Amino acid sequence: EEPKIDVLVNNAGIYQCPYTKTEDGFEMQLGVNHLGHFLLTHLLLDLLKASSPSRIVVVSSKLYKYGHINFDDLNSETNYNKAFCYSQSKLANLLFTLELAHQLEGTEVTVNALTPGMVRTRLGRHIQIPLLAKPLFHLASLVFLRSPLEGSQTPLYLACSPEVEGVSGKCFANCEEEELMAKATDKQAAKKLWNISRRMVGLAE
Repeated sequence: EEPKIDVLVNNAGIYQCPYTKTEDGFEMQLGVNHLGHFLLTHLLLDLLKASSPSRIVVVSSKLYKYGHINFDDLNSETNYNKAFCYSQSKLANLLFTLELAHQLEGTEVTVNALTPGMVRTRLGRHIQIPLLAKPLFHLASLVFLRSPLEGSQTPLYLACSPEVEGVSGKCFANCEEEELMAKATDKQAAKKLWNISRRMVGLAE
């Protein structure tokens, strides 16, 4: 409904939930963390291009390191490991960013990803903590986890800072470019995931 979009931040996320599916039939973590962002971004691309220079920001996680894209069972129909599925979805965020940056070359629309670190939010609400350990865990979170304000600094940097004007296809942490593992910069895997995702969300036959 907006006439112009300067910045799109793909930040919705769910973490290690029990096996459930979205109303479209996707494994919940893949559906929320990757496919929802994938579809929303595509639906807004024409407006983002018309509003250029504009920016797309994708929130990933360092836990991508523990995942891979299971193309044989992307929807986790035969086996569900909640930790693996989260890591897979966060790797998907990075591969999506990589391929989207390639697709947007020459458009003045940039896309970058980030890993915010561990932030004190309700993202971990599905993690079972023994009742007696909860006060200790809460105390530890105040010491070791970032506040939401601290966690929002890198997304804000990518959304607003003139320092990253024209920068695209990168990943950032603590407002600095982050070096990624090879599996997150695999162009063939990124293209394959792109094409499968398009079919899953109904953008292609």
